[in-house]
Amino acid sequence: MTTLNDLPIRDDLRGQIPYGAPQLSVPVALNVNENTHRIPEQVAQDIVARVAAAVLGVNRYPDREFLGLRTRLAEYLNRETGAPSSAAGPALTAENLWAANGSNEVLQHVLQAFGGPGRSLLGFVPTYSMYSILASGSGTAWIPAQRDADYELTPETAAAAVREAAPDIVFLCSPNNPTGTPLSLETIAAVYDAAPGIVVVDEAYAEFAPDDAASALTLLPGRERLLISRTMSKAFAFAGVRLGYLAADPAVIDALRLVRLPYHLSALTQAAAEAALDHSDAMLAMVDDIRGQRDRIVTELTELGYTPHRSHSNFVLFGGVEDPAATFQALLDQGILIRDVGIPGHLRVSAGTASETGAFLDALRALSS
Repeated sequence: MTTLNDLPIRDDLRGQIPYGAPQLSVPVALNVNENTHRIPEQVAQDIVARVAAAVLGVNRYPDREFLGLRTRLAEYLNRETGAPSSAAGPALTAENLWAANGSNEVLQHVLQAFGGPGRSLLGFVPTYSMYSILASGSGTAWIPAQRDADYELTPETAAAAVREAAPDIVFLCSPNNPTGTPLSLETIAAVYDAAPGIVVVDEAYAEFAPDDAASALTLLPGRERLLISRTMSKAFAFAGVRLGYLAADPAVIDALRLVRLPYHLSALTQAAAEAALDHSDAMLAMVDDIRGQRDRIVTELTELGYTPHRSHSNFVLFGGVEDPAATFQALLDQGILIRDVGIPGHLRVSAGTASETGAFLDALRALSS
């Protein structure tokens, strides 16, 4: 049987492992930070109607520049930041927005445009495992920099690492995956000032942060090398649609247009995403409940003797697990799937519905007694 070793694969890809998390059919799946709340029925019906209308035109290529979607994304972000105002800077327009099939493809476009052979990408580990995989796939050197205690990241630590490595690109995950750790605007600004090249702030979980937590979007004015990545997979409960997006200076968007594939966003994806954005208030109505379940997890894990880390996301990383593999399997045996992210003594769990969260906590409590 032919294996990868028998093929003329690129040398730098030999021995690499593709991204993956267990995809198992279980009653309670809390392992990949999905929004487990279903889309409201009325909203779903409108999305289906918009997609059905788009199907009638699929004999033609979709809008290559997806201007309708980019305009709605800009409007959504402007509502979040309160732009236009003196504090938030000028309002974003379609020229500031980019989108692709999930934020992973958005980040891939960034590496295709600004990375590549002879260039480097720095990230602060532990962080999202796709960063190093995307670097490898684009021939970009991966530089893992270290965090402070408890996975925090101060401006001093971050800026010093960037100055020492002088990378072409920096990825900052805010809040960080898999730790949930928030990132201050001061740290982001310090990294930008220290970096010679592109700085990407990956805000995939931004909507789960406290209401008074400012987004890195507020730092965009005057910083033409700063890019803010977002997704509709998490707070919008749209993971299966695959729609990620990015806000940046219009010149950055022009650079990304150079490397994207023609017509990379289907007409059906555009229709579904535009419809969801038109119902953004209803789509995001479950965010407060998810925050509540996240905080419930933190409180009850602490009572059970575990050490949950500070989280502004829809998941909790917790330490104090004597045997992560055994605990993971014991929960799985009860139909509860969480995530072993490979950090010694730790496991990660997504905040689900009240019943899903309760099932996890009850099962863990029984194992701990």
